[in-house]
Amino acid sequence: MALIDGMSRLLIDGKLTPGGAGGFATVNPATEEVLGEAANADAADMDLAIDAARRAFDGTDWSTNTALRVRCVRQLRDALQGHVEELRELTIAEVGAPRMLTAGAQLEGPIADLGFAADTAERYEWTQDLGQAAPLGIPTRRSVVREAVGVVGAITPWNFPHQINLAKLGPALAAGNAIVLKPAPDTPWVAAVIGELIAEHTDIPPGVVNIVTSTDHALGAMLAKDPRVDMVSFTGSTATGRSVMADAAATVKKVFLELGGKSAFVVLDDADLAAACSVAGFSVCLHAGQGCAITTRLVVPRARYDEAVAIAAGTMGSIKPGDPTKPGTVCGPVISARQRDRVQSYLDLALAEGGEFACGGGRPADQPAGFFIEPTVIAGLTNEARVAREEIFGPVLTVIAHDGDDDAVRIANDSPYGLSATVYGADADRAAGVAARLRAGTVNVNGGVWYSADMPFGGYKQSGNGREMGVAGFEEYLETKAIATAAN
Repeated sequence: MALIDGMSRLLIDGKLTPGGAGGFATVNPATEEVLGEAANADAADMDLAIDAARRAFDGTDWSTNTALRVRCVRQLRDALQGHVEELRELTIAEVGAPRMLTAGAQLEGPIADLGFAADTAERYEWTQDLGQAAPLGIPTRRSVVREAVGVVGAITPWNFPHQINLAKLGPALAAGNAIVLKPAPDTPWVAAVIGELIAEHTDIPPGVVNIVTSTDHALGAMLAKDPRVDMVSFTGSTATGRSVMADAAATVKKVFLELGGKSAFVVLDDADLAAACSVAGFSVCLHAGQGCAITTRLVVPRARYDEAVAIAAGTMGSIKPGDPTKPGTVCGPVISARQRDRVQSYLDLALAEGGEFACGGGRPADQPAGFFIEPTVIAGLTNEARVAREEIFGPVLTVIAHDGDDDAVRIANDSPYGLSATVYGADADRAAGVAARLRAGTVNVNGGVWYSADMPFGGYKQSGNGREMGVAGFEEYLETKAIATAAN
């Protein structure tokens, strides 16, 4: 494992190889200590990876051999599960993920979800018979065939790397594609170890999966621009997503984008305010707020605004950023010094905009090392403030007052994003009615959980295009072919 030997390698054309640009350090965000070295690919490496994927797709039966693909995806799942404890320690060390989260979306959940991708491919109706008709008076037998897109370039972020890497790899492979994965340079090992397990424990043919770690962000642009790549699947910031979309336009390739969010947690005036605001405060502290779907705007009745702020601050003020290796830690570090400084710049901006901190507001005094930020509640601002409109990606909650259901819906929808939302209210029908009016790809009503392998995830507006997970996520990696055969 990479955590043990202190280095990692690229996976290109079935071989584990060093990077053409040497290596680069990967750092523990909780301690700032260098864990070891990751392979640093250059443009020549990426070119080889794309070429290998193209040859694997065009020159083998991978795209048509469903039984092989199902077996291989299950082999990958089993290999990951067989090394889950080593992977857990690696994830805590490199991602800064709290140990408690590795039982769910940070590790064990995404591994198990590979089974859903394999099961979907196994039972999928690849050919649909539409029967005979006589368009233009010509007797014709008609069918609709679903088949793989081709070569997929996948570009992934650092916040939940297992979840996002595997949510792309699993469906793309099960659907019959070859793939080149370019993970974030902040978390290279957790991607590289997948390459090791593929090479050593699966029957995936050479070139079908290529994993290219690098500090060079231009390698992601290569995937978007290269005509040998048929689709680019990107998860990350909206700003970078726009660049990916623009680069892909030259070859009019298919683009999947899962981008940013500034999701609203709407509390109706009949809700249990203490429960709702406590849940909102706790949620924004998970993994130091580094989740695109986390609800970072708490929209509460104006008449109870001060009470709501106090409840949220009480919850968040009691959650101390700490060592992610400890079982009770909820809020670990943010990923890097750069991200810590970015979050701090937004906290400074909140004060400049006229806001105030009900708790937090800076670095914790008891954490001299590590990239920690105090859980922070911002009060006194409206939805027009930049800290209420821009994605911060830290443990920061902005509390905004509303004047009734219509106003709450207006505020929640008044955002360039539309990734997720939450509604709390005592009247279930009323809460569901508000949820139906929210322009967001996922909505949690009174604590319901939308995250699961069979539920599609994605956003409206500038939160992206397409869906990941579920059957809809599987079908993102398919093309549709209509076949008409003259009937005798």
